Amino acid sequence: MKLATKYIHAGAEPDPSTGAIMTPIYQTSTYVQEAPGVNKGYEYARSQNPTRKALEDAYAQIENGRFGLAFGSGVAATDAVIKLLSPGDEVIAANDMYGGTYRLFTKIFAKYGIQFTYVDTTDVNNIRKAISEKTKLIWIETPTNPLMNITDIEAVAAVAREAKAWLCVDNTFASPYLQNPLDLGADIVMHSATKYLGGHSDLIQGCLVMNDENLREQLYFIQKSCGAVPGPMDCFLVLRGIKTLHIRMQRHCENGEKIAHFLRNHPKVGKVYWCGFEDHHNYAIAKKQMRGFGGMMSFVLKNDSVDEAKRVLSSTKIFSLAESLGGVESLINHPASMTHASIPREERIKNGLSDSLIRLSVGIEDVDDLVADLTAAIG
Repeated sequence: MKLATKYIHAGAEPDPSTGAIMTPIYQTSTYVQEAPGVNKGYEYARSQNPTRKALEDAYAQIENGRFGLAFGSGVAATDAVIKLLSPGDEVIAANDMYGGTYRLFTKIFAKYGIQFTYVDTTDVNNIRKAISEKTKLIWIETPTNPLMNITDIEAVAAVAREAKAWLCVDNTFASPYLQNPLDLGADIVMHSATKYLGGHSDLIQGCLVMNDENLREQLYFIQKSCGAVPGPMDCFLVLRGIKTLHIRMQRHCENGEKIAHFLRNHPKVGKVYWCGFEDHHNYAIAKKQMRGFGGMMSFVLKNDSVDEAKRVLSSTKIFSLAESLGGVESLINHPASMTHASIPREERIKNGLSDSLIRLSVGIEDVDDLVADLTAAIG
C-alpha cells in the first residue's frame, strides 16, 4: 500500500453499530460486563479504550510495525522504555538530544541506579566502544534536536544486536513519512505525537511502536500499570492528524529546503544546521535512510551574538516564538533557554549547542511570506 493511502486509512474501520466513517470518541471510563470477567474486550479505560485502540493500530501501520502503544506524552513513552530496565543496567544515549529526555534520564532515572553514557552517535564506533556487559539499551535521535545530526540506524542496530541490547529511535523530527527505523533494524520507535503526527499544536501525546510481541507485552504492562495514557479526544485528534501527514510533510520538506538555502545565502547568517545540504556530515546516510529532509533546522548569526539572536527571536511576525514543533504553523525557538534549558550549559557548549543557536520549525504557510518574515527579523 502506498504511503498516502496508508495514512488515510490507518486504524480506520467504519463503526459497526452506525457505519460512521470516523472512529467515534469513546468518552467512557468503564464498560458494562455481561458477567464477572465476561466482557467485549474492554474492562476499564486505563487499560483499553476503542478510540485509543484504533490509534495504536494506526501507529503500528504507519511505522511498518506490528504493535503500537499510545501514551500521555512523548516523555511518558520514553519513561515506559526506561522502565524496562533494572538498577545497574546501562543506557548509551546520544549526546545531542531533546532536553526533556536528558532531564528524564539524569534527574529521574539516574538516582534509581540506571547508568547513562552519552556519546556522539554519528560515528557508530563511539557506540561500539561504549558498549559493556551492562548495556541493555541504546537510545538515539536522528535527526537530532536541535543540531540535526544524523546517525546510521542500520549500523547501530547491528551493534545493538551484537550486544543483545535494545535499540530505541526517537523518530519525532523525521516522522514516519520520512523514515521508518523498524525497517532498518530498530527494536522500538518513539514519537512525540504532539509534533508532526498530530500536526496542529492542539494536543499532547506520545507513542511506541515495535515488532516483538514479548516486548509489546512488557511495555503494555507498564502502560496499564503506570497509567500514563491519553484520553480518547486526543486519540481522535491524532487519528485525524495522521490522515494528512503525507501532504503536510511534503510541504514541510519543500518549505524547509527553501528556508535552509535562504539562510545559508544570507550575509548575516553563519552556520545553518540542516541535514539536506550535500556537505552535511552524514548526508549520504540521511539520503539513504530518509525520503526527504524535513522542515526542522537551526542556525547561528555570523556575529554569534546572543543579544542579536534574542532580538531576531523576538522580531518575527509569522514565525511564533514558542516551544514544540511539527505543527502547520512556523515556530522559532531558543534552545538554550527553552527546550534544552535543563541541560547544563557546559554540556550544551561541549556538544556544540551555543547560547546563540536559533531553531526553526518551518510550517506549511506560503514560503515567500516566511522568507520575508525572516528577512525583516534578521535585518
